[in-house]
Amino acid sequence: MPDARQMVLGTYNQKKRNELQQLLAPLGIELKSLQDFPAAIEVVEDGNSFGENAAKKATQQAVHLNQWVLAEDSGLCVDALKGAPGIYSARFSGDDATDEKNNDLLLEKLDGLPPEKRGAHYVCHITLSNPAGEVILESEDKCHGRIMTERHGTHGFGYDPLFQIREYHLTFGQLGPAVKGLISHRAKATRAFLAGLRQMLDQNPELLRQETK
Repeated sequence: MPDARQMVLGTYNQKKRNELQQLLAPLGIELKSLQDFPAAIEVVEDGNSFGENAAKKATQQAVHLNQWVLAEDSGLCVDALKGAPGIYSARFSGDDATDEKNNDLLLEKLDGLPPEKRGAHYVCHITLSNPAGEVILESEDKCHGRIMTERHGTHGFGYDPLFQIREYHLTFGQLGPAVKGLISHRAKATRAFLAGLRQMLDQNPELLRQETK
């Protein structure tokens, strides 16, 4: 619909888009990804934090596309690796990194460590930019767990098959999207983001429907 509320998620990752789309659906927001915009630019993620990278991805892409852009930067921080891979989570194993290679490298680096030394947490920072490149809203949250010694489950992406939620004694790869959609770093950051977004839309219901020049 031409008057639908719309945002662009600043990523080509359809799994991330699908997760966030489910969370944004109650507000009647259609979430597109960069796959819908052939003219999208490649934003250099050279910030020093998840927040800096999210802001760069949101504001630069918003100005270029003349759209409302929602960007998130997330990653895994492992205690025994002094917070690594952190903001480098997606390219932990190099320029040709894949989920499999990243998981293999993580297992290699933690080889031999007992369970109590394998603590880790996921971080997600979400930023919304208007078409003028101004940060309008942002949020950040975490999800704590530990790294298993081998993969478990096939759900999710990234490090999910290795990331165990202690309370459940299961990895995100085993828990599946329904549970992850409640307790993950992205879910919690999105809930905080949505609370702020609801307030904005209450004040201006046409906010995301406005035509941009």
